[in-house]
Amino acid sequence: LKAHALSVRKHIDELAEKDYSKLVDDAIGFVLMFIQNETSYIAAMKQQPDLSRYAYQKKIIIISPSNLLMALQLAYNLWQYDRQNKNVEKIVKTAADLYDKFNPLQPQSIEGCYDTITYRHYLAQGKHTRCATEKLARTLHDHCIGMALTEFVSNFDVKRIIGVMGGHSALRTHDTYAQVAHLSKRLTEEGFLMVSGGGPGAMEATHLGAWMAGRSSSELADAIGMLATAPSFTHPHWLSTAFEVMQRFPQTTYKSLGVPTWLYGHEPATPFATHIAKLFENSIREDGILTMAFGGIVFSPGSAGTVQEIFQDAVQNHYLTFGIASPMAFLGTKFWTEEMPIYPMLKQLADNGKYHNMLLSISDDPDEIVATLLRFQQ
Repeated sequence: LKAHALSVRKHIDELAEKDYSKLVDDAIGFVLMFIQNETSYIAAMKQQPDLSRYAYQKKIIIISPSNLLMALQLAYNLWQYDRQNKNVEKIVKTAADLYDKFNPLQPQSIEGCYDTITYRHYLAQGKHTRCATEKLARTLHDHCIGMALTEFVSNFDVKRIIGVMGGHSALRTHDTYAQVAHLSKRLTEEGFLMVSGGGPGAMEATHLGAWMAGRSSSELADAIGMLATAPSFTHPHWLSTAFEVMQRFPQTTYKSLGVPTWLYGHEPATPFATHIAKLFENSIREDGILTMAFGGIVFSPGSAGTVQEIFQDAVQNHYLTFGIASPMAFLGTKFWTEEMPIYPMLKQLADNGKYHNMLLSISDDPDEIVATLLRFQQ
């Protein structure tokens, strides 16, 4: 048995010297060493308990019949993950990859796009999958997207990154949509990077405004008029009209960042975001937007998700989690004081000393909110 264990160790050394991983393009860097007899595998491990660790240090993974299929499945998923990661820079750079097969003249072509295919797979595997390899692949994907995001935002002054939170159901024909677009247009022209959840509604309006930066208010109104023919993201031409606007008003100067999630994959990601970082875990997405937007958060009318984000932001400001308190600007006085009376409650808590470091403001005027956010820069 001792000789057998020594023979296995010798074979590990020989495999390491040959370095087979260099012979395969896009190899993940490890070689699988298969011991076809389970009894022999167990005997070697008993003789030398550190054998697996020794092999791993040499980038050799020892497998046996009992774990062969699991190892092959894991290797396949890692290979898929590696290929996907090589496209992360593209995914974070442009919507073209998410909608790679989309033809605006054929709205049904969205079914063949990378984004839709990924969402179908996500649903088929389960939003809360029990498959270890699937869960690992999602975690690695989100980790890699997070790293790409960190690199991307490092090119900006953190105090000049502003987030917009609001409802996904806001129609393109609603006043709030136009107000958010106007606000985002002005802030982008002032040199801010606008960030949102990257979906429809107020999120889309954020990126439309950034896309239309440098153009006239009448051109923005024309763009909204074109989009209004498909007012909701449930309309079959919602995506087509967005691409039509982008074609009529092309631009390569201004950037904006959308951070959507496949958890809400039925909500399409807006192509107006010049940079898109789509995640599986919604909690990472929400916290990430609030964390990176040191220049402040604008809260436009929304529902339960927006309310949750308000209190997440309030907690970060209260505890100075990142060493700075940022403005919390509420767009829509009636909505935030009567329909969803969050603002007076936060104001009272701040006035009574229950919440600290609250930089609160509320207005119906997008230009007034812009002025508030600009004062914070000073």
